[in-house]
Amino acid sequence: MENKYDSTADTLRHIRRVSTLLGQSAIELIKRAAVHDQSKLEYPEKQLFDEFTPKLKDSVYGSEEYNENLKGLGPALEHHYRNNYHHPEAYVNGVDGMDLFDILEMVNDWKAATERHANGDFLKSLEINRVRFGLSDQLYMIIKNHYHRYLSM
Repeated sequence: MENKYDSTADTLRHIRRVSTLLGQSAIELIKRAAVHDQSKLEYPEKQLFDEFTPKLKDSVYGSEEYNENLKGLGPALEHHYRNNYHHPEAYVNGVDGMDLFDILEMVNDWKAATERHANGDFLKSLEINRVRFGLSDQLYMIIKNHYHRYLSM
């Protein structure tokens, strides 16, 4: 029996659909890049970030000193988390409430944050955040793989 079905049209439709969806995803990422952390430039965040950013920069991520400085940022961080969904703290159920765009923005935010510290180390920070935010083994490995493929340069 001869097969008369030609998959070319269906495959081309599928390719175009995936291309459209990826394009929509790219637009969402560009929108997020344009507004990332803008709330840090306004009251009530700016004044406290002006005071505590230099202190955080000189402290080791996850250390007692770092965590004490975070407490000083309390009101700014509360406002920041309410207005920036790339933070697990923005959700009642933390990372489990996030979507893929939130996760990708969060990971890039973590990478950029490590670059602000003289002793910044993304992989060490990831280990701390794995515990801090209860990352699953699978999500942890996805983030680690992404770091090695795209962010470690």
